[in-house]
Amino acid sequence: MYATCSVQAFTNMGKGDCQAMVKYNEQQIKQLTRLIEVTRTNLKKPDRQKVMNMITIDAHSRDIVANIVEGGNDKQDCFLWVCQLRSYWDSTISDCRIRICDASFPYGYEYLGNGPRLVITPLTDRIYITATQASWLCLGTAPAGPAGTGKTETTKDLSAQLGKSIYVFNCSPEMDYRTMGDIFKGLAASGSWGCFDEFNRLVPEVLSVCSV
Repeated sequence: MYATCSVQAFTNMGKGDCQAMVKYNEQQIKQLTRLIEVTRTNLKKPDRQKVMNMITIDAHSRDIVANIVEGGNDKQDCFLWVCQLRSYWDSTISDCRIRICDASFPYGYEYLGNGPRLVITPLTDRIYITATQASWLCLGTAPAGPAGTGKTETTKDLSAQLGKSIYVFNCSPEMDYRTMGDIFKGLAASGSWGCFDEFNRLVPEVLSVCSV
């Protein structure tokens, strides 16, 4: 819905309505305010989680549209817009596609439960771009940084946005090449993503096999 309305606003700006994106941003703020009001009502736990997820995603969408307005962008191919994860319905294949920059992915339709969503920051956006570009080129990514900064959670949230299941493995020196081989075979058979936490703890002999 957010991507469709934003594209429509860009189209209206191209037709001469210079305030189209500003109007849409004001509409977003009203919708967000209404959602916040809903959280003050007596909701069941699953429903409250859904509303909180909507607030998290809509708050980021509001910020993106506000940045587009502040930057004076009126073209649909501006970087502030194309660098965002956007969902489109592709009528030629009758399926949903997720686009970011020049990469395009089919939506995975994996049911991941009604869990919380990660707050999207500018750093999260940068990681999304890097990870999706690597995946588009059939490569992996190795996020680096101090412990507890959200590397694993960001990877899990990206997989949720793409509708893909992801399995997190805590690596240890006891894992040998046969263990890694079984993991890779399972991931390939299921079409799932694999997240190897503390990958550097593997012994060099196993690391060399994984890198081939």
